[in-house]
Amino acid sequence: MAVLLFFFFLLFDISRAIPVLDFSKLNGHERAKTLAHIANACEDWGFFHLVNHGIAEDLLERVKKVSTDFYKLEREENFKNSKVVKLLNETGDKKLENVDWEDIITLTDDNVNEWPSQTPGFKETFKEFRYELKKLAEKILEVLDENLGLPKGHIKKAFDGEEGENNAFFGTKVSHYPPSPNPERVIGLRPHTDAGGLILLFQDDKVGGLQVWKDGEWIDVEPLKNTIVISVGDQIEVISNGLYKSAWHRVFSTTDSNRRSVASYYNPSHKATIAPAPQLMKETNEEWNQAYPKFVFGDYMSVYYQQKFHPKEPRFQAVSAMGR
Repeated sequence: MAVLLFFFFLLFDISRAIPVLDFSKLNGHERAKTLAHIANACEDWGFFHLVNHGIAEDLLERVKKVSTDFYKLEREENFKNSKVVKLLNETGDKKLENVDWEDIITLTDDNVNEWPSQTPGFKETFKEFRYELKKLAEKILEVLDENLGLPKGHIKKAFDGEEGENNAFFGTKVSHYPPSPNPERVIGLRPHTDAGGLILLFQDDKVGGLQVWKDGEWIDVEPLKNTIVISVGDQIEVISNGLYKSAWHRVFSTTDSNRRSVASYYNPSHKATIAPAPQLMKETNEEWNQAYPKFVFGDYMSVYYQQKFHPKEPRFQAVSAMGR
């Protein structure tokens, strides 16, 4: 991994590349420095690569294999007959505005019986992977607690809601962005911020396409083998009272490659009440407080489903109005 990081920094302008952070250094003498780097990444980017995250390389390689096998066996032919393909073929040279060049399935604990069954090893591998990712997510949330000066477990408790422990929602989206005959006419995934809490992305380590908006330009999230890309969601922005920001990001398709993407999201329970942490409101003025209202996450999602690809500020305003 050290050699990979060396070449990564050699090839790319570090100031214009999302941070690459070593999670294992939290356990040594560089803990304070690593905590600061994570805080800076959450404040300045809302995105960062995580290396030495504790998930076994063998498991990551199996996830890659079963994801690729699954698409070939169970999805590739169906995608050729999908709505977006038909629209692309039927609309001449017109750019498609309200669709994405993406094949996607969602895995949760509640729909295990619907998980792919034809691909050998898929269910077993993803059950193990999701278990490890959820543990990692909860460790990262504790780091965010510490950096924000919150009691240990504050964010997790907020996500669990009043129903008790372990009610936070954990889902996984397995996506593929197949080769596109006209990538200039349809984007892989339109620009958006993530609605939920913490997103852990295991992206393709060969095919790029993911970009983050920062300082007025789109920055490539370069493929880096077996890292987990961390994305701050809208709910972390709210709880941090704007200290951490969810970032706009998008995915481009290519003409010759199929990009694999496995995004897992640690979200509040739909019944959880989300609000800025009281400890982070002491030094903010009244106007700033109003920018992040107290709301029920399920209400926020009902707004998000309609406004996902629009600016996030009106979403906060809309959900605030719902609570009046």
